[in-house]
Amino acid sequence: MTEELYQVREIKDLRDMIRTGAELYKEAPAFLIKRQKGGKYHEVTYKKLEKDMNALGTRLVDLGLVGEKIAIIGENCYEWILSYFAIVNGVGTVVPLDKELSRQEIDNLAAAAGCKGIFYASSYESYVQDLDIPVKMKFELYRNEDVPFDEKDMASLLFEGRKLLSRGDRRYLDAQVDSEAARIMLFTSGTTGVPKAVMLCHRNLCSNIKNISKVVQIRPDDRTLSILPIHHTFESTVDIMTVLYQGGSVAFFEGLKHVTKNMVEARASILVGVPLIFESIYAKLWKQVEKTKRVKALKAAIKLNRSLQRIGVDKRQKLFRDIYDNFGGRLRMIITGAAGIDPKVLRGFHDLGLEVAQGYGLTETAPIIAGTPDGEQKYKKTGSVGKVIPEGEIKIIDTNEEGIGEILYRGPNVMLGYYGMPEETAQVLEDGWFHTGDLGFMDPEGWLYITGRKKNVIVTKTGKNIYPEELEQLVSEIPYVEECMVYGLEGVETGDGTTVAVQVRPDYEAIKEAFPNGADDEQVYDLIKGIISEMNQKLPNYKRIRHVVIRDSEFVKTTTHKIKRQDNL
Repeated sequence: MTEELYQVREIKDLRDMIRTGAELYKEAPAFLIKRQKGGKYHEVTYKKLEKDMNALGTRLVDLGLVGEKIAIIGENCYEWILSYFAIVNGVGTVVPLDKELSRQEIDNLAAAAGCKGIFYASSYESYVQDLDIPVKMKFELYRNEDVPFDEKDMASLLFEGRKLLSRGDRRYLDAQVDSEAARIMLFTSGTTGVPKAVMLCHRNLCSNIKNISKVVQIRPDDRTLSILPIHHTFESTVDIMTVLYQGGSVAFFEGLKHVTKNMVEARASILVGVPLIFESIYAKLWKQVEKTKRVKALKAAIKLNRSLQRIGVDKRQKLFRDIYDNFGGRLRMIITGAAGIDPKVLRGFHDLGLEVAQGYGLTETAPIIAGTPDGEQKYKKTGSVGKVIPEGEIKIIDTNEEGIGEILYRGPNVMLGYYGMPEETAQVLEDGWFHTGDLGFMDPEGWLYITGRKKNVIVTKTGKNIYPEELEQLVSEIPYVEECMVYGLEGVETGDGTTVAVQVRPDYEAIKEAFPNGADDEQVYDLIKGIISEMNQKLPNYKRIRHVVIRDSEFVKTTTHKIKRQDNL
């Protein structure tokens, strides 16, 4: 990367990050938490975070968990991330688990990792009570003062840890943190294949935090609202650790239904999420504008804003005050990742005066590989995921005639390997280069574009490659489509032996507006099939979608809202 980079402070491990953060930001809020559901936010300072981490870590050492693997499962909250930091910064290896897992899956993954301890939210008590794990520790999302502490309750653990520290117990405080040892074990939520446990070290995470901070600046008065699953590395690294590293603060939401309300309450200025969330927000925003018959006025404001921006005048807060007020009045930046966002939506947010940063990465890279730097020409590059991070390298191999090939990455954030899977590790790691399995290309200015997953490509009998993601983007632009999945259908006789098919989940709200008197299944099918047939006329013959299936149920997805292709066929 050649653009000017922000200065960052050196940190050798996550413990160093917490310690220096407490020195630099002291009584500034690190987290905003609620003690009661629906109550007001309370601040947890950087100093308190360090003290709580030391107390909990000391108690974990006293419980004999040094060198052990300890799982965490539950909703996003302070106790979750506190457990994470306490474990990795002087106790053992943390194993974050997806809260959407079934009881059997939790059992299987905890056993596969060899966990000797588990932190769990009280809502998961029935899930973990029969697990063959010696030490089970509970935390509450909201503390009921009438409920007495039990021995392994988080409040009790902290109390006992503080007592040990007051007596001079320094086992945790003096513990050496090996920045090169596997201390984080993350089970991938990939859309294909068997979940693997990715092994990460402190160096992986710290290098990624610093590299993100070199290109995207978080201000000390910035606040984010944590809404993505906290076990996912995009949420934990980008939305929590990078924000803490730069002195901002993190508020925890109370559920997707409360996002807007919590943003107002927390006065959030940054929102980190996945495309599905932002595309939904954008669509609802315009529907609201249409209902209030203010489309013409908003389009005029957007046009004026573009002109003012070109001459360096910023009147966004005044022009779009009503929109900003809906999000608490302070929203300035959206950070999206985990999947590609519709370029029209990204440009639309820019037009409304919001900065949109896009990142690309994988669990195996802790996670960010590329991102859109501050101050760059994001509007013109809306189809791109940005430039490679400062300490990383990207190369494209096995390119076709369009220059599209597999993306390989090398950098200090590449994982140590898959736990207990040397053969699988060797398949993706070669001479330091990680084979992402993603396909894409780089433009002459070094901006990366993702075209799809290698495993998803539909190969015709004549050797043509069809990228499902490209067609899905086109189909999703149909106003009556909520979401879709394109795939190859074998066994249907066509000229090239493969039929391009699509499963569509209709947007019934939009269909209701088109058919005020109601539409039956056949009418819905004919409507969507007809529009796809018109779309086909603009596509090469081999890319045309010839088989349409209407779904009346949700797609099976990962917790980051990616469609699991194999599970939906």
